[in-house]
Amino acid sequence: MDLRQLRYFVAVASARNFTRAAEQLNIAQPPLSRQIQLLEDELGVTLITRKSRPIKLTDAGRLFYEQALQVLGRVDQMKDATRRVGMNRNRVLSIGFVASTLYGGLPVLVRKLRRNAPELDIQLLEMLSIQQVAALKEGRIDIGFGRMRHSDPNVASTTLREERLVVALPPDAALARQATPIRLADLAGQHLIVYPKEPRPSYADQVMTLLQAEDIRPHDVLEVREIQTALGLVAADSGICIIPSSAQQMRTDLRYRVIDSPRATSPVILSHRAGDTSRDLDLVKRLIREMYAEKPAWLQANNLTPPDADEG
Repeated sequence: MDLRQLRYFVAVASARNFTRAAEQLNIAQPPLSRQIQLLEDELGVTLITRKSRPIKLTDAGRLFYEQALQVLGRVDQMKDATRRVGMNRNRVLSIGFVASTLYGGLPVLVRKLRRNAPELDIQLLEMLSIQQVAALKEGRIDIGFGRMRHSDPNVASTTLREERLVVALPPDAALARQATPIRLADLAGQHLIVYPKEPRPSYADQVMTLLQAEDIRPHDVLEVREIQTALGLVAADSGICIIPSSAQQMRTDLRYRVIDSPRATSPVILSHRAGDTSRDLDLVKRLIREMYAEKPAWLQANNLTPPDADEG
């Protein structure tokens, strides 16, 4: 087994089609099929069910695909790290994040990282929670800050805190006349704006699950791609939007009311590759603990129950 075979298999597994995979790899299909067959012969198991259209991975194939992504991602990281050391360049820490975390603790954490590890080249990449899981396994990011729980055994996650949810309202809306916490029941029959539109599952599904659990039905639901778009539509009096409390800072021309329900929270989740024992990850976790121990105002204001100082 060699890295070329791993790359061939990942291409086929991703495209779910030998012809498309061969085109992406810029090779003929017969040699590609032959390499996959040799790989299966070496492993002694079938990785791909070829009779279906599109092709499907067997259980063994799915496991091998997940592991191959990690191996190839680590190889790419190894190449990059080796080149950077050879060129006397700093090592890279790539951080994936969902947009709403920019209004909570992420900027504070990044500033602390820059002070404590000036040799680090910190790269910030905006991506949805579900995209972070794939990016971690592929080695495109080292840690991620998202809002969606998952069950992927190759990615370890820690819930850092549960953040309050608030309703963003047009300033002239009837529901905006009060500043007190709002009941979920008061949202029935409203024009609801959710984000992101895709990929799913996502934060939009968290919001819809919260309402469905209370049997609350909006008048209609408009799906948009980004939180910025959603809040812009709220400002245009096109509906209301449920957002994490810290994201209130994005627009000051709207009215916000905290949702009066213990279920109305959204987690902030730190994710990394399972088994990662790097010093950079240890540093991130230590700095998060320090940040929470300082009990900043944004933490107290936006969380139903602020986390313990040793959490993270």
